[in-house]
Amino acid sequence: MKLLFIGDIVGKPGREVVCALVPKLRVERGIDFVIANGENAAAGAGITASIAQTLLAAGVDALTLGDHVWDQKGFEHEIGTLAGLCRPANLPASNPGRDHLIITKDRFRLLVFTVLGRSFMGAKAECPFLCADAMLRRHAGRYDAAFVEVHAEATSEKQALGWHLAGRAVAVLGTHTHVATADATLLRQHTAFMCDVGMSGPHESVLGREIEPVLGRFLDGLPRRFEVATGDVKMSCAIVEFSGDGRATKIERMSVPLPKQ
Repeated sequence: MKLLFIGDIVGKPGREVVCALVPKLRVERGIDFVIANGENAAAGAGITASIAQTLLAAGVDALTLGDHVWDQKGFEHEIGTLAGLCRPANLPASNPGRDHLIITKDRFRLLVFTVLGRSFMGAKAECPFLCADAMLRRHAGRYDAAFVEVHAEATSEKQALGWHLAGRAVAVLGTHTHVATADATLLRQHTAFMCDVGMSGPHESVLGREIEPVLGRFLDGLPRRFEVATGDVKMSCAIVEFSGDGRATKIERMSVPLPKQ
């Protein structure tokens, strides 16, 4: 089987490249499951119900979120209506929304959840290691393989979580930094791992934002509005191949440009 994991969708350019490429890749690469991080899909910060529905209708099976989950006003009232979307699992239990998804293909059940890192991150989150353990225990018997996204800043924390879950998850893939890493690998006991899949959106940018305002902020420290950029739009993603017993056999990092009109 194959799963496609798409890194942070940034603004309208990110939405456009995902909607254009997902149907095509599903057919060409024989993709069974499509998972995407959508936490920056609305103007580069957060997501809305209408945007989530558009991405799900384009062929994304599961939308995950990160530390910008509540950036769009009123989304805390919308999240409960979205069946194909889950918030980070290690946010306080009082937060609204699903903390996991179980998606199926030909009766194969894939558990999907995200944990937030705690190193250099501002969100209030419980221990990602203990949360991941609890999620796997809680849903034991309800899934055939587990996909874990680690939305974190520190590569050390991401690597540690990968080793912690080796042999218990089919894949542990990272998001948040918007910069793809070159460490796609299979850990022991056939768990696919990558520190960061990268972002889907405008790569002629600074992390998806227009270059000049960000550069100016670094030069003089004055506040500026960071609009989403528009140039060199690509979808950063990874394809994980795995066997019917939930053991990863291959991971491929990809950066696919927006098709020319």
